[in-house]
Amino acid sequence: MSDGPAELSGPATPNHVVELRVHGIAAAGPGEVLDRPHVQQVAGDRSAGFYRPRPDCSEVSGPGGVTLEAYRWSDLPYGTAVRTLSLLFLLPFMLLNVAIWMRPGNPASDAVVRSLCRVLGLTLTALYVLVAVGVALDLVAWQCMSSSTCLSGRSWLSWLGERPTGLRLAVLALVPAAAIGLIWWASTRPGRSFTAFRPPERLVSGHPLSTVGQWDAEPLVGRLRSIHVAAAFATLGGSLLAARAAQGASAITAVLAVATGAVLATCVALLCTPPLIDRAAKNRRLDGAARLLRTIAVGLTIAVCAHVLASPARWREGGGLPGYGSTLTWLFVAHAGLLAALAAALLWRRDRQPNHPPLLGLGALATGTAAAGLAVAFSAELVHRVADYLDRTASTGPALVPHPPRAYTWAIFGFFRAALITLVVAGLVSLISRRGRSRAAAAIVARDFPDPPAEAAPRLRQVREAIVRARFTDFLIPLAVVYASLVGLGAANTALDLLGLYPGDAIERYARVPADLVNFGIGVGGYLIAATMLSLVIGGIFAYRTAGFRRHVGVLWDLATFWPRAAHPFAPVCYAERSVPELVRRITYLVESGNAVLLAGYSHGSVLVTATVLQLPPHVCGRVALLTYGSPLRRLYARLYPAYIDDDMLHEVGGRVGWRWLNLWRDTDAIGGWIFSAHRPDEPLTVTGPAAAVDRRSRDPSDVVVPRSDSVPPPIKGHGPRESDEPYIEAARDLVERLRRLMDPGPHPADPPARQ
Repeated sequence: MSDGPAELSGPATPNHVVELRVHGIAAAGPGEVLDRPHVQQVAGDRSAGFYRPRPDCSEVSGPGGVTLEAYRWSDLPYGTAVRTLSLLFLLPFMLLNVAIWMRPGNPASDAVVRSLCRVLGLTLTALYVLVAVGVALDLVAWQCMSSSTCLSGRSWLSWLGERPTGLRLAVLALVPAAAIGLIWWASTRPGRSFTAFRPPERLVSGHPLSTVGQWDAEPLVGRLRSIHVAAAFATLGGSLLAARAAQGASAITAVLAVATGAVLATCVALLCTPPLIDRAAKNRRLDGAARLLRTIAVGLTIAVCAHVLASPARWREGGGLPGYGSTLTWLFVAHAGLLAALAAALLWRRDRQPNHPPLLGLGALATGTAAAGLAVAFSAELVHRVADYLDRTASTGPALVPHPPRAYTWAIFGFFRAALITLVVAGLVSLISRRGRSRAAAAIVARDFPDPPAEAAPRLRQVREAIVRARFTDFLIPLAVVYASLVGLGAANTALDLLGLYPGDAIERYARVPADLVNFGIGVGGYLIAATMLSLVIGGIFAYRTAGFRRHVGVLWDLATFWPRAAHPFAPVCYAERSVPELVRRITYLVESGNAVLLAGYSHGSVLVTATVLQLPPHVCGRVALLTYGSPLRRLYARLYPAYIDDDMLHEVGGRVGWRWLNLWRDTDAIGGWIFSAHRPDEPLTVTGPAAAVDRRSRDPSDVVVPRSDSVPPPIKGHGPRESDEPYIEAARDLVERLRRLMDPGPHPADPPARQ
């Protein structure tokens, strides 16, 4: 691969076609996408760019004599090692940002869903601060520094241990303040690769998906960032004021508490006014008001620290930091209430049609619940581990000195219960649905391989099992909804902490389950959370250093960061803000240079290319054909993002390219599938018109017997890439011929590749 990009030069050959391939998640490299060993970059930079085979390669052109070109974007979601490792800390924020894009296309509830997702995101920011408060102020400053046993042998703590309580709290309040400053700083540094391209000034399509890549998210993100930073500092100040008020509230304490509460209420009110906060253009008054709110919150926090430091009232120590445990409990109860309201907003539809899928749009609930559940679980485990480290004697939750709030223990128990029940339900669903999936798989195999020889029986069983496994994907969304319900129930159960009940004692008293068994489950849950956190760290390290490992662990990162930040400003930056405009610019350049473009998108790349087509000018679309394969557009995206992937969008894409669109899919594929019609043998068409000719089903494997030239049967490819498969080559040639007939009605000899 060459070090720098080479410019495409020379006039286009008549009837020349460029096949531009866009890979799926975490591709290894452009050489693999192009199926050529030696490639060179012709446009772009080190983060993302366009590649072609080197001119000295033996095979430069593709099917039909086209020029091959690949767009590699897989480094955009990763960038630096710091951003990759931040997956552990940003994962809840990232999931919540995805949830807001999963809302259904229902104008009646759209504003409510957006508001609820954003307020839930604000509670996650508050939880982020409360974790730092719990470690620095509750466990260390309040509990450990008040215990000679805890301070013994820890010179790094004992220097502050003999100081007044107010001084300890004011000094260690710098820890959560630094945590806020760190995430504030990180959210303002997206990196040059994401700002290389600005969105066009005008919209080409009116469909909501066309806003991805065209929408300048910075004004909204800036407002959200100011609101969240204000809420974060207000949470820190409120925690200090709660501890101070427990010793006897003075007039200054009351004034500061009212002001802090007013800041938090203003933050919530702003997030609940989408028409105001969602303005795309920069608004000097609105942006200035958000920054002023942030400045007031920072100033109030400084004033609170000074008040805590200078207050002459005596501190009555003992137990946990006053007000901290109840604040956590009410925050978890607020999670449950917000999730219940979100479920009601998603399920309530006055215009629901009789054939409307009942779970359509509930992906927002499942993903938002997963975000809240992971944030709570990670927070609880972190605080518990710090308490365990500071404690020198006990190993069980109630006996830890210093001990974390019981709300965290309830949270770990809720995580364990939700994970256990979901796994049990998933196992039952797998067993119950297996008969139906096996019956469908047997019918497919019987049609694809009639009258097989006796020696093919083992291979036929493997093919049936592959189809059975692939069909289980259709049950993942209902299982996610089950998990969401259990996590929401766990958040509601945290309210029992207000009664002063520990999980083991409460469950033994009311459910007759032995407390030791409950404590064992809490311990297992803690280890599960710790293992999840450790695996994310290790996965982040290897995903950054090893492209092959990234293929497995980068799936969630690639899928989630496709969507712009609209719910939480601390989520990772959206790479589509560069990749989609970059594809639009490249295709426009190729067409205006006299070429036609066959745009091929694999897996998640099919989502990128459809968003790109919606943004191409009409004169460019007239020279573009579309080839998708392994596409999750209908099977997953239409279910998860009903407001952005629907029949109207798919038909608009087909119409824009003159229905020069083919989609290849396999029954063994667990991710991709058909878009308009399955086209299985002996099944009637479910659509009419040009859309009926889009989908082409590929038999997988190509055969179940060992060829004479080989020692093993053809592989089962499932969701694997298929650029070298005969169905792909035939589809590409078909689309190339359509483009050439469009460009020149005369003879269509294979044209040579364009000069570099």
